[in-house]
Amino acid sequence: MQSDILTGLNPAQRQAVEQTNGALMVIAGAGSGKTRVLTYRIAYLIQQGIDPFNILALTFTNKAAKEMKERIALIVGQENARNIWMGTFHSVFAKILRFEAEKINYPSNFTIYDSADSKSLLNTIIKELQLDDKVYKVSIVQSRISGAKNNLISPKQYLENVDIQADDRAAGRPKLGAIYQEYWQRCFKAGAMDFDDLLFKTNILLRDFPETLLKYQDRFRYILVDEYQDTNHAQYLIVKKLAARFQNLCVVGDDAQSIYAFRGANIQNILNFRKDYPDYSLIKLEQNYRSTQTIVNAANSVISNNRDQIKKEVWTENDQGDRIKIFKANSDNEEGMFVAQSIFELQHQHHSTFNDFAILYRTNAQSRALEEALRKINIPYKIYGGLSFYQRKEIKDLLAYFRLTSNPNDEEAFKRIINYPARGIGKTTMDKLTLAANENDTSLWEVANSPGQYNCNINAGTRAKIESFTTMIKSLRSELHKEDAYLMAEKIAKSSGLLKELYNDKTPEGVARYENVQELLNGIKEFAETQKEQDAEAAPKLEDFLLDVALLTDADQDNEDEERVSLMTIHASKGLEFPYIFIVGMEENLFPSQMSVNSRSDLEEERRLFYVAITRAKQKATLSYATSRFRWGNLIYSEPSRFLDELDDKYVDWPVQMQRTQVTEKRTGGAIFTKKINPPKPKNLKKIPRPSAGNPDQRDYANVEDIRIGIQVEHGTFGKGKVVAIDGVEPNLKATVYFPAVGQKQLLLRFAKLRVIG
Repeated sequence: MQSDILTGLNPAQRQAVEQTNGALMVIAGAGSGKTRVLTYRIAYLIQQGIDPFNILALTFTNKAAKEMKERIALIVGQENARNIWMGTFHSVFAKILRFEAEKINYPSNFTIYDSADSKSLLNTIIKELQLDDKVYKVSIVQSRISGAKNNLISPKQYLENVDIQADDRAAGRPKLGAIYQEYWQRCFKAGAMDFDDLLFKTNILLRDFPETLLKYQDRFRYILVDEYQDTNHAQYLIVKKLAARFQNLCVVGDDAQSIYAFRGANIQNILNFRKDYPDYSLIKLEQNYRSTQTIVNAANSVISNNRDQIKKEVWTENDQGDRIKIFKANSDNEEGMFVAQSIFELQHQHHSTFNDFAILYRTNAQSRALEEALRKINIPYKIYGGLSFYQRKEIKDLLAYFRLTSNPNDEEAFKRIINYPARGIGKTTMDKLTLAANENDTSLWEVANSPGQYNCNINAGTRAKIESFTTMIKSLRSELHKEDAYLMAEKIAKSSGLLKELYNDKTPEGVARYENVQELLNGIKEFAETQKEQDAEAAPKLEDFLLDVALLTDADQDNEDEERVSLMTIHASKGLEFPYIFIVGMEENLFPSQMSVNSRSDLEEERRLFYVAITRAKQKATLSYATSRFRWGNLIYSEPSRFLDELDDKYVDWPVQMQRTQVTEKRTGGAIFTKKINPPKPKNLKKIPRPSAGNPDQRDYANVEDIRIGIQVEHGTFGKGKVVAIDGVEPNLKATVYFPAVGQKQLLLRFAKLRVIG
């Protein structure tokens, strides 16, 4: 089996798998098989006699960890794969915190607040402190607190730091520190941690409890970190502490794909690895297995403009491939139409599926014009980063019941469901409970259990309603550890009245909400059965499911089989690949972003983002820009992105009518040049040929110019119909045809293969 592992690896990959001891940095170019290397390295360690319990592997998504475990299980067996500590930073260290929570004065069943929970609590605090929510915008406050936590700055340190306080005063938000302090205390009181806390509290645990650090250093003798270029300061310190004893640390990443500085990622972690581990080894994976030679070389020509990088030359033995196409549009709507029509054509020409296509953009706002264009020609699509299943109201409501049953001090869960379904407990009552909880530094749950003791001034009727609610939660809590996850979830859904409430709503929206809740229950049942399959002795509890679902990402949730074009920001595309990629909005001040052109480091991150975008493509990449687009409600005139100029001419297909002239122009961030480009003329597409008369399986198809409003036509799939409208211009003329058998259809004439019958 050992030889089987190594057989399919190239020399660099093999070296990365076999070098098991000491500090190792693997620089893995785009599409170079790093997941394969990580998978085989772990399997190889186990084959060399390393106990899987001593291996820690940190991945970018839980989905990636699951897929790697499945592949490892095929090599070294299910039992070995199950015993590896593998997952994201947040999932692995949430698990450790569950075991060690009491050391830092948290309950082991602490709640994990998602971004929406966090924002809800911050909104409450901003109102309680009587601050202007237009100045203290919750997204800005949340980002500021997140940045502090990722740099391990506590509220006390935040308030004592002269520079931070000066920055906040200059920004007109001098009370940010007070909000952070109150947020910190309220989370603690509620027995809750947000995502950033999972790393912050782990650092506190390892810093303040040397025996705990020693315990996990001894356990994790071999540590592997994927996407190391995207680690922040808190993650960097955790890895450094855990690896300090044995120093068997393998980090895999690509500095050229470091694109998450806005989340706190620090590219210096990978650039300075050699300083932390002077005896380290460096292996470069430079052979790309994903993309054509043209795409690889074009991407290299762009990223070579960055100064801060670990030099490498990515190459491939794949086919040469088509040149990268550039398209100039007069508006964002025209750009959307071009992309939609191009997808339609490519899908028909290459018999591809819609899953083969992705449209990437710099900002979410760009999706509007693209969505409209795709809908007009009935191309199905999915937006990544849209409303997640777990963020829908009815799902959040039921999850809040689960959370409160597990942790009754969870303030956000309590506020969400105390009066849903309606129990006659209104805002006035909640304000009294909240005031009493804050004045007595206790939780809403404690006050709700004894409103009289806390002098809440609540009438007897309302007290009875509150008591009925708390009694129900206590009753459910008493059964929490007796039932498995699914049976407990079903019991809560019924006992709470939520299932009945949704079932009684017979509107289309109500039916959809009820079905969503049923889908959640199905998901919990599947979770419980999967856990039992992996460990026959396991009895998965509802708390296990809550931990699992709290740590899901968009990438983890996307498991639908329906064929659809993918629309997403370039950041969201990281780790994905598609045969056909469209990168839209290639305009100065949009990409690169206007916020990034004032410093070299920010501009280099934008260039890395462009590099990531291009290298998502396997067969074909198309870039487009618009000379005008609506932004912030105004029509903005644009010029092409400087990144287009950085593409080597050898790999770019500028249409013949485009005049490329270099005009040196000074912009912030360096000397660049723009292009003078004339609008491209429509392609001279061939008419659909009439089939040979001698072929009995084919009929004479009408030329495009033969199709007129009012005539009768016949379609190979839809049967006979009548042309009721014709839209567009050559070569993209579309006919709307009414077919009695299937209704109205819109067809692109050059592909429709219609036969005139009268």
